Amino acid sequence: MLAVVSLASAACSTGVSTAPEASAVPSGDPGGRDLVAAARTEGSLTTIALARGWCGYGAIVDGFKSTYGLDVTELDPNAISADQIEVLRDGEGRSGPQAPDVVDLGLTYGPQAREEGLVAPFKVAGWDSIPVGARDADGHWWGGYYGVIAFEVNTKEVADVPRDWADLLGPEYQGKISLAGDPHTSSQAVAAIYAASLANGGSLDEVGPGLDFFRRLSETGNLAKRAGTSQTVVSGDTPIVIRWTYHGLTDRAWALARKRPEIAVIVPASGRLAVPYVQAISASAPHPNAARLWEEYLLADVGQSLLLEGGCHPIRFDNMVARGVLPQETLEGLPSTDGASFPTAAQLEAATAAIGAGWDEIVGLTIR
Repeated sequence: MLAVVSLASAACSTGVSTAPEASAVPSGDPGGRDLVAAARTEGSLTTIALARGWCGYGAIVDGFKSTYGLDVTELDPNAISADQIEVLRDGEGRSGPQAPDVVDLGLTYGPQAREEGLVAPFKVAGWDSIPVGARDADGHWWGGYYGVIAFEVNTKEVADVPRDWADLLGPEYQGKISLAGDPHTSSQAVAAIYAASLANGGSLDEVGPGLDFFRRLSETGNLAKRAGTSQTVVSGDTPIVIRWTYHGLTDRAWALARKRPEIAVIVPASGRLAVPYVQAISASAPHPNAARLWEEYLLADVGQSLLLEGGCHPIRFDNMVARGVLPQETLEGLPSTDGASFPTAAQLEAATAAIGAGWDEIVGLTIR
């Protein structure tokens, strides 16, 4: 994962708010002495859904433990957002290491958790440097990191690497382009269609042009029926997969370290879509001060830098670039995400429903 650091990009723009003032950012002492002392009194933190190989979370958890001397119980690293919501529901009134203090959720689950009263409000020190569209106004959830839809390309199999959505219609890509799953069930596939809509006259509130684009892609024979994965893009079975940058960058680092075919990760020139994962603190957290300290650590420069090392764009990326806290060598290999747009949770939910409902009628290709 650390190989990704030497593969990083130029500054990006969120598309949902102007860049915050450079001074509105935490750095060296996340949380402050009082919070650290209160967290140490509690003695431990319980997380869930933080796979150690995902976004550098292994290094982040280890750094948190060594910095503050707290134990960390890591529950079900493979839990999905729906699982976490269920655990929060079941954990009300419970205490001990089997009740999570913090959660890491897909964007649309943040508002759901708030509506059900499952999460507690809290604003980290760097709150004003989180894009407005990626945070709850009252602090019940906030973005921690994000991905941008990109073309992940096996350059051994594809000599002419596509740079924008229109390029994908070329005859040289016959049968070579894959979605990351079935648009009825895959959030990555939905996001790919959503991004294509932005590039073809649609908007964050109108996904029809994206469905029309994928109909054309299917009619040309360029869109394959097989869903793409990390394994199939590296092997060349699906040489172009449309998916999140954090998957592509991780695959690129993996292939580079093992002298496999080179993987290119291209954020298209138009239709740039970014979606965050959001953080929240359980309303019934057994260790509320440790939970707050964890969020301060994750959103401070130290945690945000470790997320970037793990291949995920930290939510405060623009701010950190503006202040010059990221080494230049870290900024030279990530694809540019300049101008990427962040949908709100409501827009993403509506887009997901519209794409699921329209795929069979407009595109009519079964992805397996």
